[in-house]
Amino acid sequence: MSAHDFNPLLDIPVFPASGFAPLADRLKRIFATGNDLLFIQAEALLALEAAASSLGRPGLVAVNVVTSPYGTYFGAWLRRAGADVVDVVAPSGQPVATEAVAQAIEMLGHVDLVAIVHAEAANGALNPLEEVAALARAAGALLVVDAVASAGGHAVDIEGLGIDIAVLGPQKALGGPVGLSLVTVSDRAWAAMQSVPRFSPSLLSLLDIKEAWLDRGRGALPGTPPPLEFHALAAAVDRLEAEGLAARITRHQRAAKASRAGLRALGVEPWVADDDRASALVTAAPVPDGVDASALIDAAAAFGVALGRGFGDIEHRLVRLDHTGGRAAFGPVLANVTAYGAALAALGQVVDIGAGAAAVTAVYGEA
Repeated sequence: MSAHDFNPLLDIPVFPASGFAPLADRLKRIFATGNDLLFIQAEALLALEAAASSLGRPGLVAVNVVTSPYGTYFGAWLRRAGADVVDVVAPSGQPVATEAVAQAIEMLGHVDLVAIVHAEAANGALNPLEEVAALARAAGALLVVDAVASAGGHAVDIEGLGIDIAVLGPQKALGGPVGLSLVTVSDRAWAAMQSVPRFSPSLLSLLDIKEAWLDRGRGALPGTPPPLEFHALAAAVDRLEAEGLAARITRHQRAAKASRAGLRALGVEPWVADDDRASALVTAAPVPDGVDASALIDAAAAFGVALGRGFGDIEHRLVRLDHTGGRAAFGPVLANVTAYGAALAALGQVVDIGAGAAAVTAVYGEA
C-alpha cells in the first residue's frame, strides 16, 4: 500500500463554509434559544476562559460558585481581568446550597455577574441552577452557566432561566467531538462586553468572534476550522435530532437512577446522597476507608471497566462511574456497578454484587 493512499483520518473533505450557519441554527433549535451561538474552535475549557475574559473587568463584582476545579478556574480568570470575585465554595464534591449563594449576593448588595457549573462530571454533583438563576435575575446580574456536562443529560432552559452565557460541550451527553465547543450569548451579555478593555485580536474574545463571523453574515469561520471536528459535530447533531433531546435526557436520567440503585443494593451510598442533586452524567462512588483508590481502579480494570478518578482534594476519596453519551445504556451501567462491586470484593470489602445487578436490571425493566 502506498504512503499516499487514501486515509479517512487524513484526507478529510472540507466542511463547507455554507454549512456553519445551518449547523448553528440546528443547535439553537435543539436548545430552544434565540440567543446568538458561537463555535469555539477548541475544547470547552478554552470557551469557559473566553467567557470570563470577555466579561471580566476592573470594578465587576461577581459571585462565583465553586463545586469543582472548573469553578476555581473561572474565578481565577475573572480575577485576572481585574474583577472583584466572591467564591461560594461547596463542601468537597457536593452541590452548592442555594442559601449560601443568596447570602453572598445579599452581603455584597450589588452583583454584576453570577457564575455556576450546572452538572459536574468531576464529582457527580448537580447544582441548583433554577434557584441560582432566580437569585441572579432578582439581583439584576448576568448569569454565566457552565453547561458543558449537563447539556443533553439535564434540561438547560437558556431562555426560560435567563442564561446570558451558556458554555456547551459536545463531547459529553451530546455525544460529539472533543475539539469544539459552543457558547450562547444574550444581548445583555454582548452589551456588557462593550465596557471591557479590548485586547484584539484574541482567541479569548467573544466579541472578536462576533465581529469576524456573526457581523459578517455567518459565512466562513475565522481561522482554519478543523473539518473532522465539524463533520463529527454535524453527525452528533444528526443523532441527537433523530433521538430527540427529551429522549436523550430521559436516557441519561435512567442511567443515573439505575447506577444509584445499583450502588445502594451493593451496600454503598453514592457520594452525593441526594438523588435530586446528583448529575445524570456520572455517578460518584466512595473509596472506602482502608482502600487505595488506585488499587480499586486497577481491580475494576481487571473486569474490563474503567472507573474515573476524582479531581482536586477528593481525588483519592471517590471514583466515577461514567454513563455519558453512548454509555447511558443498560450494558455499560450494569458493567460499571458490577465491576465496582467486584473490585471492592477483591479488596476485601463486603458487598452484594447480585443485588446490585438486580437493582440495575429492575430500573431498566421499569422502562
